[in-house]
This record gives sequence, structure tokens and C-alpha cells, in this order.
Amino acid sequence: MINSVIVEDEAAAREVLNNYLRKYCPQVRVLGEARDIREAVPLIAEHRPQLVFLDVEMPYGNAFDVLDACKDIHFETIFVTAFSEYALKALNQSAAYYLLKPISIEDLITAVHKVQTHIASKDTFNRNKIIVENLKESRPEKHQLILPTLEGFEVVRLENIVRFKGNGNFTDVYFTDGSRKMVCRFLKYFEEILPAPFIRVHKTHIVNTFFVQSYHKGNGGYLLLTDQTEIEVSAAYKDALLAQFRT
Repeated sequence: MINSVIVEDEAAAREVLNNYLRKYCPQVRVLGEARDIREAVPLIAEHRPQLVFLDVEMPYGNAFDVLDACKDIHFETIFVTAFSEYALKALNQSAAYYLLKPISIEDLITAVHKVQTHIASKDTFNRNKIIVENLKESRPEKHQLILPTLEGFEVVRLENIVRFKGNGNFTDVYFTDGSRKMVCRFLKYFEEILPAPFIRVHKTHIVNTFFVQSYHKGNGGYLLLTDQTEIEVSAAYKDALLAQFRT
């Protein structure tokens, strides 16, 4: 059994989640519920759950305030949120589990299964800590990114990444030290979660503009990076690229 608590400000939403868990995820035992951060922090401290279902937006604070207040308690988190681009970028950068409202039963089962696998492996890696650290850091280049690799995962800082190159169902990540990692994600995934200074310039390339040495004109043109790599720029991405350098 997975001991859990639910933190959600809407009573109807708590009831729906409880019903879904009883019917579709019987391995999850709900020990308690909280409506806001004032109730959530002591509830988590009392029960020390293995899993917290955590609404992103709630009265008196948000999910990230709860994580910060409970940073010394290790637990898995499944975030529950209405669509928020800011929140989803933070969650995706840390490879967090989340459900979009209204909750899909299939997505709930998948998320619980992933958490169950993580718990069973006795992996104590703290994704919550990375989420909080990223949100406290105002400089995007200092954010940490979790890369799922063939061997497991790796935590890197965005400032150490030069570029991403699409490689079929995978993405090759190139670093400032000259190394490369193959990551189990499509290039589109990184396009959606990465902040500036990262920008897509081609169907197969996202570059960190901090490492652009020069731009050379053409139909789309090409970039010369500081490591002397030449990256073709597609005509479709040219205007957005040049606009970033004008800002």
C-alpha cells in the first residue's frame, strides 16, 4: 500500500479524486485531506506520507510553498492543476508527475504506477527539491533540468547546455565540456519547456543563444556557435531567432 494525503481546496475535487483512487488505484491509502497550505503542512508532518496529491493553486499559498515548507520530508508528489504554462514548465523541467484538471482516469492510473515503481525501487531522489530551487532562482540559465537517459536520469544546469539535436525518438544534448547525452524525449518536448535563451532554429535543432558567435544570412541562414559548430536556420524560424537578438 502507498500511504498518501490529498491537498486540494475544492471539496468536489477531493471527492472525485478519492472515488477514483478507491475504484482504480486501490493500492493507494488516503490518510487525510487538506484544503490549503495552512492545513497541508501539519498534515504532511504528522503522517509522513509516501505520496501527496497536491493542487498547484490554493488559498494562502500554492503547491510550491507547501514543498518549501516540507523540504525536509521526503515524499513523492503528483501535482493536480488546471493548465498553467508557468507551472507546467516548472514541473516538466524537474520531470515531475502531474495531472491536468479535469482528471483523466487513465492519466491517474499511469501517474500512480510511475510513483509506485519509483517507491519500489527505493530511489530517494528528491524532485521536489529541484522544483523549489528552480522557482527561487530568477536566472533561467541557472535552473536545473532532469534528463531521462537510457541509464536512468541526470540533473544538469541549463547554462551548461549548448544545444539539442533531434535524433528520431530521442534527443542528443550537447554540453559545454564537449560531451553529449542521448535523452529519451522528442525534441518537441524541450521546445515546450525550455525558457530563453533557448530557441528552436530548425526542425532538428534548439540552441542556447548564449553560445551563438555569429549569424550568416541566407534563405534561413546559419549560426556559428562558440564551439565552431555550424547550425542551419530554417526560414520558418529565422524571424523569431533574429527578434530574440534584437530584444
